[in-house]
Amino acid sequence: MSERPLKITILGSGGWGLALACTSSRLGHEVTVWSAFSDEIEAIKRTGELKAKLPGVMIPRSVKLTTDISCVSGADIVMIGIPSPYVRSVCEQAKPYMDKTSVLLSTAKGLEDVTLKRMSEIIGEVYPENRIVVMSGPSHAEELGRDIPTAVAVASSDISAAEFVQKAFSDNVLRLYVNSDVIGCEIGGAVKNVIALCCGVLDGLGLGDNSKAALITRGLSEITRLGVALGGKRETFSGLAGLGDLVVTCTSLHSRNYRAGMLIGQGVEPEEAVRRTGTVEGYGCARVTRKLAKKLGVEMPITEELNEILFEGQPVRQGINDLMSRPIGME
Repeated sequence: MSERPLKITILGSGGWGLALACTSSRLGHEVTVWSAFSDEIEAIKRTGELKAKLPGVMIPRSVKLTTDISCVSGADIVMIGIPSPYVRSVCEQAKPYMDKTSVLLSTAKGLEDVTLKRMSEIIGEVYPENRIVVMSGPSHAEELGRDIPTAVAVASSDISAAEFVQKAFSDNVLRLYVNSDVIGCEIGGAVKNVIALCCGVLDGLGLGDNSKAALITRGLSEITRLGVALGGKRETFSGLAGLGDLVVTCTSLHSRNYRAGMLIGQGVEPEEAVRRTGTVEGYGCARVTRKLAKKLGVEMPITEELNEILFEGQPVRQGINDLMSRPIGME
């Protein structure tokens, strides 16, 4: 635990941001949650919870709620917990008020469409003088919010910054492990959403455990190949930010990516499945991942077939047949 109470600002009123706000408040920190959506802030103030994002979890009254982004001023830690397409714009919006001494904690999982950059790279471009830490791992907000034991990785090129975050949030509910591999942790956290969509499709079709186990395993191989090609460490992908996050996202109804995939497997058009589910990071990330893989010359057949299904009208069963008909070889 941190030796002193910290001032922590959380940008984003999504499930994970709110769950971490509960953790931070329990640890005695001064916590502020910012949202661009006044209706979400008012809902929490009125009911004590945000049913749309984190139903059944009461937000402590000690947590401050605001739509004024100047709340980042003077914070020890600023957590950036918003959907990946909006990370750059929100960081730019907060820039006039951000202190250079604040540690910036990214929990956003994705890749930027045009630039193909990871979230920490975007944050670093906006805030070149701040220390940046990435948090990733098997972490359903619905469970952390109910005090179910959870373990994640925190990665940074500055180990002291990662250790600072580790001490700030660790207790007997949330356990953090320090990692130096930012690239591996971010690629694991982003691309697992793509594979989770695929797992949902399999279950929507009514296929079995054999199929899902094969998909998770071969999906992990794809994620690892991409991560290593970018400079990540192979061993990272067998840890919390790799295998751990992949398994939890591919097997749980808490996962919006998995739920959207189930709808697609049941015959719902991909765009409609995403509309019904809400934020589905894997949908946009699938297209960006394919672009990045092609740029690097990395073979990602599962990701390729998912793109055909999502964006080019390919029947789901055709995609599975294509994968099962690929040339046989060694593992």
